[in-house]
Amino acid sequence: MAFSSSFSSASNSRYCPRWKYNVFLSFRGEDTCKTFTSHLYEGLKNRGIFTFQDDIRLEQGDSIPEELLKVIEESQVALIVFSKNYATSRWCLNELVKIMEFKEEENGQTVIPIFYDVDPLHVRYQSESFVETFAKHELRYKDDVEGMQKVQGWRIALTAATNLKGYDIRDGCVENT
Repeated sequence: MAFSSSFSSASNSRYCPRWKYNVFLSFRGEDTCKTFTSHLYEGLKNRGIFTFQDDIRLEQGDSIPEELLKVIEESQVALIVFSKNYATSRWCLNELVKIMEFKEEENGQTVIPIFYDVDPLHVRYQSESFVETFAKHELRYKDDVEGMQKVQGWRIALTAATNLKGYDIRDGCVENT
């Protein structure tokens, strides 16, 4: 499978002893947890790839606990599973911002986007299901300058992540993006 060979080369080319996890999985649980993400996690585990999958999502909070930020920084590769409802989760969006920020640091991680049943262009341009979602985010933060800056940061992180080489998985087919 093309994915496993590209992951292997990414993980072998930049080994650093500070990595606690090979992979950090970022995903919207309601969309993909019981389908794609659980199979991906098991496949990685079966290949001996130590993967962090956060099964507990605290949707009521905006901030990511410090321990989760540390796990992101301790992961060599971040796999971001974008789905139609990914952006409805402020938690996922905050995680994405952290991943993209860490990617830019010296010896930052490799980031691989996976578009699960969603068009990469809809994510990049925040169209289709993302339009309504971002309208709700903006309405929520309309009187909050910091909140609106956060929403802008989410938009920038989504666009940056979609500019990376990744995988488009729709209708049972896998294509490189």
